[in-house]
Amino acid sequence: MQMDSILSGIVSKKHFFSVPLNYQQPEGEKITVFAREIVSTENQQKDLPYLVYFQGGPGFGAVRPIENSGWIKRALQEYRVILLDQRGTGLSSLINHVTLNHLPLEQQVEYVSQFRADNIIRDAEFIRLKLTNNTQWSILGQSFGGFCVLHYLSAAPDSIKEAFITGGIPSLTRRADDVYKATYQRVIKKNNDFYRRFKDAEQLTAELAEYVDNNQVSLATGEQLTVEMLQLLGVNIGMEQGPEAVYYLLEQALIDTASGKQINPLFLHQFSQFLDYNTNPIFALMHESIYCQQFHQQGANWSAHRVREQFQQFNYQKGQRLLFTGEMIYPWMFEQFNQLKPLKALADAIASKSDWSNLYDVDVLMQNTVPVTAAIYSEDMYVDMNYSLETAVLVDNLQYWLTSEYEHNGIRIDGERVLDKLISLNRQKSLR
Repeated sequence: MQMDSILSGIVSKKHFFSVPLNYQQPEGEKITVFAREIVSTENQQKDLPYLVYFQGGPGFGAVRPIENSGWIKRALQEYRVILLDQRGTGLSSLINHVTLNHLPLEQQVEYVSQFRADNIIRDAEFIRLKLTNNTQWSILGQSFGGFCVLHYLSAAPDSIKEAFITGGIPSLTRRADDVYKATYQRVIKKNNDFYRRFKDAEQLTAELAEYVDNNQVSLATGEQLTVEMLQLLGVNIGMEQGPEAVYYLLEQALIDTASGKQINPLFLHQFSQFLDYNTNPIFALMHESIYCQQFHQQGANWSAHRVREQFQQFNYQKGQRLLFTGEMIYPWMFEQFNQLKPLKALADAIASKSDWSNLYDVDVLMQNTVPVTAAIYSEDMYVDMNYSLETAVLVDNLQYWLTSEYEHNGIRIDGERVLDKLISLNRQKSLR
């Protein structure tokens, strides 16, 4: 543990923990998990309870605080906050083709399979015992972080004082195919909203797609830009301020030159910053596995890719509106993105893996006594509202706030209000 820099209104400490790679083999290989503890400068001497934050993803490190603002500002009024870099991300032991290169494929599969929500929560429990002397703490999960919260409530509810979820209540039982069928329908709606808002966007995307289709275009990161890659920009259009960012990127994609239309070098540089597949390979490797459970008795088997066959409008054809895809992973990505290419065999093996553990215990959740409050966003492109409501009915002691005010990333845009709403709902419930 060491003192970090003092930020604007925040004091932080760094914690590095050596934890088992596989908790079924506690004396076996160890990995490092990093957590940043933050407290407001005015509260640093107070004995405050802990709130641990589970980041969305999977495969992304925790938020790096810059100042005491947003949801962090609200949390620091009454908590010490733990920002956990989930295993494989941030300052925790990383997963990428460089760190996996020394292992044969079978061992790579075994290794990467240890980086799901179940072991993320085991890591959290390990850290809780180290930091709190076996005291209950509060938990907050955004998006995939909410999936982690539901697993925590299944696996170790006695460790939790209260739980908050934003944009992240998963189905407890549905298969990956069900999830993606619903997701494609929502993505179509977001595409329609996008083209309705930006009147020249359809022409811009048509011209750009045709140019990319007819020319060899190299991104700043070295890949050849394809129409399929271009469609991946849709992962952003379900976020608050995401459609605007995508539109402004498209707006400057092509420029007029003395020799005719050319691709803008600025576009080639900025394009890759909109996609995380090269920088966060866990997301591509493990995303579909978050919907897999043992009782399904099958792997995801490239679910988004297979289900896409039922939605032919996503297959680009010249003269037709280009539809952006959303939070989907496709096998061809491991042939086109430079940092994913070395992981292709591993990705195929993960996709076919069927012996995943169960993530949720429905019986335990139906008898849950931990106070849970959740924000469900009715317009959420990434987590289906109807499936979230199905789960909310099953989980006892869960109260939700259903709202159309925010997109999926509401906690980033107006986090102070969103978290305050959930805390207030929790307190009101406790007073009944």
